[in-house]
Amino acid sequence: MSFFAAIFSHFAKSLLMELKLTMKQLLILGAGCAQCGKLYEVTEQAAKQLGVTYEISKVTDLKQIMALQVMVMPALVVDGSLKVAGRVPSVEEIKKLLA
Repeated sequence: MSFFAAIFSHFAKSLLMELKLTMKQLLILGAGCAQCGKLYEVTEQAAKQLGVTYEISKVTDLKQIMALQVMVMPALVVDGSLKVAGRVPSVEEIKKLLA
């Protein structure tokens, strides 16, 4: 590997590590109902408006949801911490939770 290729590789790895450290992990928990879809939409809007780097996923498997000890849906989990359950908050409220 050439010197420049090695430097580029190191830089790319460092950048990926930094992105993973600053990336918000967002989980939308629910059975796929309309409220779950709405929570997904407003959460994505809030993250985009804040300009944060994020990865958003839907979790519909009840065993996975129960393993997270969530009994009311829809629910929002941010970086492994339950933030909202049983309702769809406003974009502004979610922005406060993500900041």
